[in-house]
Amino acid sequence: MPLDETATQNFLNSTTQAAKIIQENAEKDGFIHVFSHLDADGVAAAGIIGKTLHRLDTRFRIRVTQWVDEKIINEITADKPQLVILTDFGSGYLDLLNEKTPNQKILILDHHQTTTTPENPNFVHINPHLHGIDGATDISGSGVTYFAAKAVDPKNTDLAPIAIVGALGDIQDKYEQRSLGGLNQKIVQDAVNANLLKVEKDLMLFGRETRPIHKTLATTTTPYIPGISGEESASVAFLNSLDIKLKDGEKWRALRDLTDTERTKLCSALAEHLLSKGLHFEVANLIGHVYILTTEEQWTPLRDAREFSVLLNSTGRMDRPSLGIAVCMGDRTTALEEANKALEDYRKNINKYLNWIIEKPERMQELENIYVIRGDNFINEKIIGTVSSILVTSLAKTEKPLIAYATVENENVAKFSARTTDIAVHKGINLGEVMRIASEQLNGKGGGHNIAAGCQVPIDQIENFINTANELVGKQLKGEKIAGNNNP
Repeated sequence: MPLDETATQNFLNSTTQAAKIIQENAEKDGFIHVFSHLDADGVAAAGIIGKTLHRLDTRFRIRVTQWVDEKIINEITADKPQLVILTDFGSGYLDLLNEKTPNQKILILDHHQTTTTPENPNFVHINPHLHGIDGATDISGSGVTYFAAKAVDPKNTDLAPIAIVGALGDIQDKYEQRSLGGLNQKIVQDAVNANLLKVEKDLMLFGRETRPIHKTLATTTTPYIPGISGEESASVAFLNSLDIKLKDGEKWRALRDLTDTERTKLCSALAEHLLSKGLHFEVANLIGHVYILTTEEQWTPLRDAREFSVLLNSTGRMDRPSLGIAVCMGDRTTALEEANKALEDYRKNINKYLNWIIEKPERMQELENIYVIRGDNFINEKIIGTVSSILVTSLAKTEKPLIAYATVENENVAKFSARTTDIAVHKGINLGEVMRIASEQLNGKGGGHNIAAGCQVPIDQIENFINTANELVGKQLKGEKIAGNNNP
């Protein structure tokens, strides 16, 4: 769907307004406190704003967190910064901020669904939804931050690749053959024009830069390849049957090392294999757009933008977001080395949690309108979203969303993550509304996108929340409007 020129211009004008606020504060040498979300998009946004403020030689601090809550409010109140910048979240917390810090100058650079915007001259709210642009598919939080950074100084165009990494981390490659569209396409064009990015069509197998081809095949889940996914020996046999060499001398070959002939042969064989299993839909997902960061070293996870996004996500989820921010700001030494270690730990944790769920099928419960995963105090609340995202791919042909939670007992809260499919969204599901309305009814807070959202509620309200969410999803599937405190 082509961008609406008026909406685009209005949005870009709003980012120019944000840039002026940042520049004015820098000229006055005012202290800026940045808060950003902990996922890949949030870490990318933090890296972009961090590099922008560093280039302005202004004083700033960055804090990465999962929510805007009382602790964040207390930090703001104690620090008394001249400016607070919220990146990749904030739109769902406007009422809270207006209640607790009405006199604080706050700049919000977000792309999540928003409810009401308080008429507070101290708040500047930049969000594509305010201009009729879809923040779930057309621009991410790091993208909003990028346009503000570019408006501060055109030389910040060199941060475009980081915004692309953030958008891919937020699964915004929803256009034809897994491409980025909308305002994201403008960022892609900036990066291509600056010779920082190359876009190709290739097999959509994760690890094209870093993993031996047989391991790439064995670990792929999107698409899931029966008899090959999860089976390394079967993957080796499959490649041997195609006469595709696994090694060049002593070096393992990755997908990027295959010749065009080998790629064609592999793609055709995988398509035939999937068709033989009746998986016609998956065949269409074999080939897609690949975003290659041309200035990054080959055979590293930074070369492929999707792999880069997983690295950033791992630093945020493993409580080491400073490493991801440093990498986004250009550190390719110690920070990158430590980030790679965080990535290894992250993958081990995900496998542990997935195996825990698979061990006992009742840990994934099917209700009338939703699936529920009860992570309780076993699954880390910062990784529950990743687990949800992986498992929802197995529900690709259903309209039921997946809602998972983990408990944080010392805070007396349960943190919920909800994910669904494009099919469900097209049928009327909007998880951002469900999570916001259900949590607010139970003294909690939440929101997000139509396809992915989150919230937190008191632990003693877990069952009430699940029942309420199940009921609200049912209403949406029937085409009914759902209403909450801010949505009469």
